[in-house]
Amino acid sequence: MGVPARLIEFLDQSKVRYEVLHHPEAFTAQELAAIEHVKGRSHAKVVMVKADGDLLMAVLPADHRVDLEKLDKATGRKTALATEADFKALFPDCAVGTMPPFGALYGVAGYVDASLSEAERIVFEAGTHSDAIKMRYADYERLAKPTVADFAVKMS
Repeated sequence: MGVPARLIEFLDQSKVRYEVLHHPEAFTAQELAAIEHVKGRSHAKVVMVKADGDLLMAVLPADHRVDLEKLDKATGRKTALATEADFKALFPDCAVGTMPPFGALYGVAGYVDASLSEAERIVFEAGTHSDAIKMRYADYERLAKPTVADFAVKMS
């Protein structure tokens, strides 16, 4: 399984500059950040959340975790972490846990933590455990059109 064609086509059609990074297999956002020599605050990880039965994509720095109480306030709904079974079928072209942070490509609303917006560039998983994409945060936000909110806390 390679980088999802829908992601590459979307980025190319949007005429943004990005770089595909190939790396040894990594299974956590922190591992990927270390392999790519990127600070955890610049690596965007995706956490799938259920909000009153709907799935939402929460995007946050690798060195942060979702604070569900803050996310409840941001969404105006009661949220809970989704299980793999809840969302696996939504991302048929991605290895489990490697979905890119473009919820709209998969019919899911996206939220990005405000702390990630401070990064000049971000790196995120690109559908496999050995591919990532690096691009300017400003381009990501313009294309993904996520709701920017404060819902993550730095892990100690």
